[in-house]
Amino acid sequence: MDAESFDQVVTAVRRLVRDLVVPREQEIEDADAIPDEIRAAAADMGLFGYALPEEYGGLGVTMSEDVRLAFEFGYTAPAFRSLFGTNNGIAGQMIARFGNETQRAEFLPRLAAGELIASFALTESEAGSDPSGMRTTARRQGDGWVLDGTKRYITNAPLADLFVVFARTDSGQRGSKGISAFVVDAGTPGLTIGPRDAKMGQHGAWTAEVYLDGVQVPESRMIGAEGRAFRSAMTVLSRGRLHIAALCVGLCQRVLDESVAHAAASRQGGRPIGEYQLVQAMLAESYTELAAGRALVLDAAARYDSGEDTSKGPSAAKLYCSEMASRITDRGVQVHGGMGYLSTTPVERLFRDARLYRIYEGTSEVQKVIIARDLLREVAP
Repeated sequence: MDAESFDQVVTAVRRLVRDLVVPREQEIEDADAIPDEIRAAAADMGLFGYALPEEYGGLGVTMSEDVRLAFEFGYTAPAFRSLFGTNNGIAGQMIARFGNETQRAEFLPRLAAGELIASFALTESEAGSDPSGMRTTARRQGDGWVLDGTKRYITNAPLADLFVVFARTDSGQRGSKGISAFVVDAGTPGLTIGPRDAKMGQHGAWTAEVYLDGVQVPESRMIGAEGRAFRSAMTVLSRGRLHIAALCVGLCQRVLDESVAHAAASRQGGRPIGEYQLVQAMLAESYTELAAGRALVLDAAARYDSGEDTSKGPSAAKLYCSEMASRITDRGVQVHGGMGYLSTTPVERLFRDARLYRIYEGTSEVQKVIIARDLLREVAP
C-alpha cells in the first residue's frame, strides 16, 4: 500500500473511532459489551484483518503502519481494539507466519473478513511468563491428538470461533521445549468456556478460562513443527508488544486531550485551573512523556521492519509506554480533581483500563529481563 492510500486508511479509522466509538464508551462500559453495529462497522472497514497478508484478504500492513493504526485504536475504549486485535495479532499471526498453506487458506480469509474471531490460548495458572509450568498436554491418538488442560485469562474466549491452543506434546522436555500449537474449533467436544472474568477495567473485552477435557484434534490442525511452538509464540508476542506500546500512546493522547480541555474550562479562584503553574506542570510532564513514547514506538517499529531489532526494541517500547500510561492517567485524574474520581468521567475509566497494559503480553518485569538478556548476549564471547 502506498503512503497516500495508507494515510487515507488512518484518517478513516480516526473518524470511525472518534465519531462512532468514543460517543458510546459509557454504553460499552455499562453493558460490558461492544454494540453489534460497532462490530459491523469495524468489519466493513477491514479492521479484522488489517495485519494479515493481502493474498488472504488482509491489508498486510508493516509494523510501522500497524503502530500508526494502534495510536488511533488506543484513543478509545480498549475493548474496541480487543474485538479484532487477536485476529490481527497473536492468533492470526501464528497461522499466517507458521501455518501451512492449507491452514492459511482455510482460516485467514474468514478471520480477515470478521466472519471468525480467534483466541490465543497460551496462559495457564502456573504458566504465565514462564512456560516451564505448562500443564496442558497433547497425546497422540490414532492420526490425531487429544488435548487436556486449562487455560486462564484468554481474551475473546466467550466470543471465539477458533482457538490457537498450546500444549506440551513431549512430556520428557522441560521449559519451552516440547510445546506444540493447534487450531481448535469452538464447539469441539470437550472444549468448554468458563464464566466471563470480572475485571478492574477494559470492560467490554471478555476474558475467561478455557477447559480442555479429552479434546480430539486431527494432525492437520497442528501449526508448524511439533515441539517448536513456543519459540513461534514468542515471535508473534514480540510484534504484539510493540502494538500494545502504541495503544498506550493512543490512550495517553486521549487522557492529555481530556486534561487540557478540563484545565481550560474548569475554574477555581475566579480563573481557569490551567493558569495555575502546578496544573501546567502536570500537563507539561504528560506531554513530554507522550512525545517520548510516540518517538520510541515509531523508531522501534522501523527497526522491527528492517529486521535490525525484533526483540529488545519492542520490549523497551512496551515497558516504557505501559509504565508511562499509568503515570499519565494518574495525572489526568489529578488534574480533574474530585471529578476525576467519578465513574462517569473518561479519565477515571482510562485510569483503570491502563493498569492492565503493564501486565499482559509480558509484564514490565519480564520486559526488563528480555532487554537485559539481549544486551548481554550481544557482548558475550
